[in-house]
Amino acid sequence: MICLTTGQYQFNLFSKIFIKVMQTRLLKHLDDHNILSKEQHDFRTKQKSDATYQLTNAILNALNSSLLIGGIFCDLEKAYDCFNNKIILSKLEFYGITGNHYKLYKSYLTNRYQTALLYNENGIITTSTWAKIERGVPQVSVLEPLLFLIFINDLLKFVNDKSVPILFVYDTSILLPHSNPTDFNNNINIVFKILSDWFKQNLLSLNFTKTQFTNFTTKNNNQIEINIYYNDKFIPTFTYTKFLGLTVDCSLTLVYIDSPTNKN
Repeated sequence: MICLTTGQYQFNLFSKIFIKVMQTRLLKHLDDHNILSKEQHDFRTKQKSDATYQLTNAILNALNSSLLIGGIFCDLEKAYDCFNNKIILSKLEFYGITGNHYKLYKSYLTNRYQTALLYNENGIITTSTWAKIERGVPQVSVLEPLLFLIFINDLLKFVNDKSVPILFVYDTSILLPHSNPTDFNNNINIVFKILSDWFKQNLLSLNFTKTQFTNFTTKNNNQIEINIYYNDKFIPTFTYTKFLGLTVDCSLTLVYIDSPTNKN
């Protein structure tokens, strides 16, 4: 039996042009009012290289200053599918999207429905009843990543004074430098609690098995044992991490581009 879910939008040419106009106008509003945090390395200018530079530079600066430094690399479970429409609409309004512009985004994000088509071996089709979509954004839309940038933008004000956040659309990475081992461990757990609480309050789900911590050191220094947990859930510690298509080891001696894999 084959299941086909028709929750994905299929935009016609006019719709694609209209949504592109919405994206352009929203970007102009964000730029004119300097809304997006400088820690957001977004898709517009292909800033992957900038984000990678900030990551490696912050780690090297800390190590050269004889500081301890580690990174929490977050993995969100189906971030776009779990996108809460009421929350993003409230954030759009907070950032100045009001009046007819707000009504346009409300119309775009709400009152959407989906169904599933079931094909059996004889080619007979069974259709489920239509169900209202309460979460998520159309994933074939150019607005999708931009709305996520807005959604997560306020997270940074909660962690900026305790860490070095680096965000690229849905990739959330937090670097934590410190001079004292005890305070280093405590600060990591404090920041991780802040992150976990923020994701929970914004109805996003953190994948604890894929979220990881890496303690960066020089070759001559040993790894420090760090236990990071939240509500009896622990995140694993790795001697390497994947960051925007790169694999980086804990001493920055191995940095290479991940090869594409066949996911069939």
